[in-house]
Amino acid sequence: MARDTKERILEAALELFAQSGYLGTSMSDIAARLGITKAALYKHYTGKQEILDSIVTYMSEMDHQRAAEYDMPDAEPDGFAEAYLHTPIDKIRAYSTAQFDHWTKEPFPANFRKMLTLEQFRSEEMSRLYQQYLVSGPLGYLTDLFGARNLPDAAERAAMLYGAMFLFYGVYDGAGDKKAVLELLCGHIDRFISRMTGLCRYANASISRTPRAWQ
Repeated sequence: MARDTKERILEAALELFAQSGYLGTSMSDIAARLGITKAALYKHYTGKQEILDSIVTYMSEMDHQRAAEYDMPDAEPDGFAEAYLHTPIDKIRAYSTAQFDHWTKEPFPANFRKMLTLEQFRSEEMSRLYQQYLVSGPLGYLTDLFGARNLPDAAERAAMLYGAMFLFYGVYDGAGDKKAVLELLCGHIDRFISRMTGLCRYANASISRTPRAWQ
């Protein structure tokens, strides 16, 4: 029961952070949203920073679970070159689509994205999290995936795929016809992956023809 209460607090707090910003939300606001006293709220969390830290921890756990679900290598600092190399292109497509759904349709991560978008220019910590989760982090991850296949211009190709996804986050948020936005994005991903599949075959063939001393 205590864990359920703590989770409800995180969800309510994040909803408020996404609406009014982290800095614009007080512990009193969170307590009021939950219909409890401020004293009761403090029994579970010492303050907003602890709530934010718990939100980030939960987001990290969700990332690991999703990577495992789609058989994708985890994005650890040292990387997993061997895992990157053997990740099939169709897995990248499925994972990319799942990522978009994660950041737009699922309430908790969608609110996390909105909070970071609001707060990225107000706090160094929020700016760091914004980059880690929504900009340089996913871009670097895709660059590693494509680079492991010895594809030319891996960073540029990663930007082509993720740049479109990042743009469509905002398009989706403001769209009346969200299904049409998803269809546009899926069409872009399909065309991109189709081109990547051909490039991967070419790159693998080129490597197999390269004298072993040059590899």
